[in-house]
Amino acid sequence: MGVNMKITELDRYLFGEGTHYEIYKLLGAHVGVNRKKEGVFFAVWAPHAKSVSVVGNFNNWDEKADIMKCDNNMGLYQLFIPKVREGDLYKFCITAQSGELLYKADPYANYSELRPGNASRVVDLTGYKWSDSVWMKKRQEFDVDKDAMSVYEVHPGSWKKHPSQGEDDPGFYNYRELAHELAKYVKEMGYTHVELMGIAEHPFDGSWGYQVTGYYAPTSRYGTPEDFRYFVNYLHKNKIGVILDWVPAHFPKDAHGLADFDGAPTYEYADPRKGEHPDWGTKVFDYGKNEVKNFLIANALFWIEEFHIDGLRVDAVASMLYLDYGRRDGEWVPNQYGENKNLEAIEFFRHLNSVVLGKHKGVVMIAEESTAWPMVTGKPEDGGLGFSLKWNMGWMHDFLEYMKLDPYFRKYNHHKMTFSTSYAYSERYVLVLSHDEVVHLKCSMINKMPGLGQDKFENLKAGYSYMIGHPGKKLLFMGQDFGQYQEWSEERELDWYLLGEQNHQQLQNYVKELLKMYKKYPALYANDSNYQGLEWINADDASRSIYSFVRWSPTGRNNLLFVINYTPVARDDYRVGVPKRKQYKLILNSKEPEFGGDVHKEVVDYKAVKKECDGRPFSFAYPLPAYGVAVFRF
Repeated sequence: MGVNMKITELDRYLFGEGTHYEIYKLLGAHVGVNRKKEGVFFAVWAPHAKSVSVVGNFNNWDEKADIMKCDNNMGLYQLFIPKVREGDLYKFCITAQSGELLYKADPYANYSELRPGNASRVVDLTGYKWSDSVWMKKRQEFDVDKDAMSVYEVHPGSWKKHPSQGEDDPGFYNYRELAHELAKYVKEMGYTHVELMGIAEHPFDGSWGYQVTGYYAPTSRYGTPEDFRYFVNYLHKNKIGVILDWVPAHFPKDAHGLADFDGAPTYEYADPRKGEHPDWGTKVFDYGKNEVKNFLIANALFWIEEFHIDGLRVDAVASMLYLDYGRRDGEWVPNQYGENKNLEAIEFFRHLNSVVLGKHKGVVMIAEESTAWPMVTGKPEDGGLGFSLKWNMGWMHDFLEYMKLDPYFRKYNHHKMTFSTSYAYSERYVLVLSHDEVVHLKCSMINKMPGLGQDKFENLKAGYSYMIGHPGKKLLFMGQDFGQYQEWSEERELDWYLLGEQNHQQLQNYVKELLKMYKKYPALYANDSNYQGLEWINADDASRSIYSFVRWSPTGRNNLLFVINYTPVARDDYRVGVPKRKQYKLILNSKEPEFGGDVHKEVVDYKAVKKECDGRPFSFAYPLPAYGVAVFRF
């Protein structure tokens, strides 16, 4: 209730400079008291408007009833309306210069009507009692270079669903129900974070939340803003971090949204060669306009400060960096140097990441950037973009191309698995097997694997083992940890019934064991940014499609040796060269009965002997099964 009931000169100045980082506390709709009357203070930025009024259920949507005041040339309109209460629906009725009336949802609204309705709803965000102080304090110590991070990517509307009660009830879980179910699953599996798709308000379920109309509103599909706060609070109390997908690259053309907001391009570039994405049919934010940059940077801070979010995964970064992204010759405008780099977007990222990471120690900013743009995770002062982490799309592409191959042909593509280690330290990476890889006829992860029946499961276990052993944080999309057969669809829940079948349960057991091992051994994460963290034992055993490597711990204790066989041929006396004449303790064997194999851990300790192998003076022999994975500690 302590909101400013007036836009001041300082507010105007900071907003005009693009540095009003709490602008969301001013613009939008805020419950408060003015001259001893309770009501709601409305404010909106509409620089090209002829006039603006507030319409809602409180004034019968009459555009003449509550006309806003604009007392300067910036286009900031404001009005206090005493009769409005929390829960009321409203829009801004904007009279364009042409005289056309535009009924727009509030860009800064904190809550919206449930789709297909698209009005904004008054809500008071003050007064929630957080109880996650232990997590928030510990978060400040999180070191992206040295700490473990395994992410479970989730689409809340289709993770689990209640039976539908007809078209008007899609069976969504409420944020509170979801908090309990999801926290239980994530803890049991051993992930450290969840990454949520589609939380900001969006009109169309099929966009998965990547075409946003309400940047400041958690979607009403799953409940109220307070329900969403409960969700984050509950996951934090269960020691689980929450990352949101965030979409500053583009927005849809829906009539109630940001497109041509006041009858002219306001949030988007005016030139359609810069302001439209031909591939997606969407508008591109104008990163050269201070008020637009302010809208986005304050939005990132809003989720972190008002909802205690632990990080943002920034979608479609490449589409922002390149002026010719998805455009043919003649469809784009070069920058002042005749190049295809969007200099304004580059400056925006540096500003964004400097402010967010500077203000919030332990928060992460993650770039989904699909090209070889240099220094995405480099410091802005050194010419970098300033992100904490970058999705490793190159690794993902090569990994999936290799894993899809019939094992006979893998020997001709051996380098596909080793190439990523040559650039693993050029950025701080997240290895991702995301939702994008299991839709649009790309097959589910299990169905990408060659062979029939159990062979598919053995291949996938070998694949996931390499992912855990390879430098970089980890991300796996929901359903892939138990071998979902169907491609993902936002319209139905995951095929949880598959866990009643033995091979799916065994795959899930194996992924759980991998995640447990990942968190337990610093060798698998504490040296991710140090090229000394990985050493190949044999990167060139192409004829047998076997890979062996060491992950070194920073302390030199509990180092791990990985041996992975990508063919259905068993090597009963496989000899591996080792760096030291030590005892090697078998800590993970993919062929144990709980994972679907028939090999019991009879021998767990293997002593290296003085016998040359893999160019090393010491080695030991181990019976390596078909598609076998063995991890040894030394």
